[in-house]
Amino acid sequence: MSGGPDSVAMLLLAAASVPADRLFVATVDHGLRPEAADEATGVAALCGRLGLVHETLAARWDAPPTSQVQAHAREIRYDLLAGWSNRLKLDRVATAHHADDQAETLLMRLSRGAGLAGLAGIRASRPLALGRGWHSRVIRPLLGWRRAELAEVVAAAGIAAVDDPANRDPRHERSRARAFLAAAGGPEVLQVAASAAHLAEGEEAMAYAARSVILGRETRTADGWTFDPADLPREWRRRMLVAFYRSAGEPDPRGPALDRLLEALGRGETATLGAFKWTGGARWHAVPAPPRRG
Repeated sequence: MSGGPDSVAMLLLAAASVPADRLFVATVDHGLRPEAADEATGVAALCGRLGLVHETLAARWDAPPTSQVQAHAREIRYDLLAGWSNRLKLDRVATAHHADDQAETLLMRLSRGAGLAGLAGIRASRPLALGRGWHSRVIRPLLGWRRAELAEVVAAAGIAAVDDPANRDPRHERSRARAFLAAAGGPEVLQVAASAAHLAEGEEAMAYAARSVILGRETRTADGWTFDPADLPREWRRRMLVAFYRSAGEPDPRGPALDRLLEALGRGETATLGAFKWTGGARWHAVPAPPRRG
């Protein structure tokens, strides 16, 4: 937890409903603001008053990011939380995302031209850590709450939460989405968040149907893999490729890169994405990509 009003409210609600010996708290110090260390100390003090175990997870950068700062911070935050949850053998890690966050995320992804999976927004639950025999999930128990409601919980407890000015910095995409939603005549947050929930249900149904259709269309060959894309809609071809990368232990390909690969394969061309080199045509072939020069 960061010490902001959302995470402090989640901490108070959790402390009121979960036995103290089953609740562990972590604060990620991203090392991007000088105030962060003091804020983590404040969270530790609050946890001490509540009788909870607290730990600060400090990010270590080779060089602090100068662009896409929030995206890089998110990546290292979840990496640190995954390692922490594995070390403590935690099966669930809760984050304080709420309805306003969900609405902002949907607007941000709409502006990027995201597909169904992206427009499903912040999931209520998803895998967080896999490894060393342990499997934990990240959960978002506050997606039905508004930001203002959480602030009221904190105020009622007489706690002064941290104010991060980055949340209002117009250089950040999320800050701009937040300002748009707050503007007079802007869309209703709960309605936008509900749309994300409906899209998540659609994504789940699509994924369920696609699994049975793409099953058996991948064949292991002497030097790689062959895929049969015949008669598949584009979306299920895309899902077939994503499923392959996941089964190979590779990160999910990003949308634009995956679109370029699909287009190249459809034209019968050769293309490389991540760890694999592809050849298109009536059947697709994948082999491990050769090492990059230099």
